Amino acid sequence: MSEIVSEEPEIDTNTVPDIVVGRLPLYLRALSEMALADKHFTSSQELADALGISSAQIRKDLSHFGEFGKQGTGYAVLGLRDHLRNILQLDREWPLIVVGAGHIGSAVANYTGFAERGFRVVAVFDNNPARVGDGAGTHTVYAMNDLNAIVEKYKVRHAMLTVPAEAAQTVAEQVIAVGIRAILNYAPTTLAVPVGVHVEYIDPVLHLQRMTYYL
Repeated sequence: MSEIVSEEPEIDTNTVPDIVVGRLPLYLRALSEMALADKHFTSSQELADALGISSAQIRKDLSHFGEFGKQGTGYAVLGLRDHLRNILQLDREWPLIVVGAGHIGSAVANYTGFAERGFRVVAVFDNNPARVGDGAGTHTVYAMNDLNAIVEKYKVRHAMLTVPAEAAQTVAEQVIAVGIRAILNYAPTTLAVPVGVHVEYIDPVLHLQRMTYYL
């Protein structure tokens, strides 16, 4: 099989539905696994079978970003993987910070999977003076007063908040004020942020509550 790829069009990120962007990392993960297995070509149907998403949906999602294959010929695994990495801006390393040096913060700060996928934790912060200077795995805990200096030094755009719900909004405002534009929030609360700041939420309880419906 051979892949036919046209030039990628100029993409208006405001016109691509967020739900489509949310599926791109799933496609990227599947393609990366295929590449590790030394698989050279795939199809939308094979991706669909692996991910539980219809092949038509996969083709529709990819069509937002150009023509990456042709019916009957399939996709070159490495080629499509690299295109998706480029679309998601994962063809570079992104520094990020963790705010909240408790059990969750220490665990995520030292998760090796981030570095493997293009992200590098450069600092961990906490507002508890007793924690400042302590170790959070391989990282030293910084005071919140050091936030601006670290963000400027490493050109950080991403932050993970692993703080209690009651502190999350205040902390979000602090990191936004120093230039953070992407927040992964582990606190079980919804944040109010200005236009131009993107927030994703991780709350295991919500997923557990959703699953009980099906039991």
